[in-house]
Amino acid sequence: MPNRITDLFSIRYPLIQAGMIWNSGWRLASAVSNAGGLGLLGAGSMYPEVLREHIQKCKKATDKPFGVNVPMLYPDIDKIMKIIVDEGVKIVFTSAGNPKTYTAFLKENGISVVHVVSSVKFAMKAQEAGVDAVVAEGFEAGGHNGREETTTFTLIPMVKEKIDIPLIAAGGIATGKGMLAAMVLGADAVQVGSRFVASEEASSHRAFKEQVVAAQEGATQLTLKELAPVRLLKNKFFEDVMQLYTQQPTKEDLQKLLGRARAKRGMFEGDLEEGELEIGQIAGLIHDILPAATIVENMICEFNEAKTSIPSL
Repeated sequence: MPNRITDLFSIRYPLIQAGMIWNSGWRLASAVSNAGGLGLLGAGSMYPEVLREHIQKCKKATDKPFGVNVPMLYPDIDKIMKIIVDEGVKIVFTSAGNPKTYTAFLKENGISVVHVVSSVKFAMKAQEAGVDAVVAEGFEAGGHNGREETTTFTLIPMVKEKIDIPLIAAGGIATGKGMLAAMVLGADAVQVGSRFVASEEASSHRAFKEQVVAAQEGATQLTLKELAPVRLLKNKFFEDVMQLYTQQPTKEDLQKLLGRARAKRGMFEGDLEEGELEIGQIAGLIHDILPAATIVENMICEFNEAKTSIPSL
């Protein structure tokens, strides 16, 4: 399935595993890369030396390309970037910040740079900043999301119309049919998060994975826009947030309720009541916990089957 993205990253399939906090450690990233996709380490939940350890373990577990996802809001961003360069990582996905800040530095060190955006405006800014590709992430996605609430189905063709660099679609994609649909709309590849949360290799807690599998349509909602929009499974913490909104809270009130390490508590430690459980709308279509390689194989097989059925339409 060669195209601009497989050529850029030297991978077999145009399928990228999202670098999700508390989910994307070296076991998941290496498993996806070994299966022919591109695995990403989620640096957002790692102290600098923990990231170094995961990079080194990933290099031992795979001889295939892998990358690191770096939220630009990370407090030790300079240390993270230095470790990435020192350890010889060749692919970096940046998010939640200005792509101009580190793109030139990374490219000077021989690193391919991809920036995650949620709108046409920011896709164009990322292209101007010199990134090699962009991930356009729709409103359906789990975790932190755009305020515009633009869905993947509308975002991808609008971004495609305005940029020339490769485009990766994200948000609401967990099947081969979804992958094909995104590529028909103009994407060169897809980035998949929620489906890989429900994998054997994901570093998240088993109880969280099982909660994702149990989720039905309508089980998630975007909230906390005043702080940083995030899509969550509805649990006690989510209901506490909704109750607070009835009192016209300030940002400080919301921040106080959120507290610290709420996502770690939910996704990594398995507190299904008081934790922050970040997952996408597509959770309603995820019914089992599988090895990452099986997920890749299933998606590619379904993609090819769906593609052959197109003439009958």
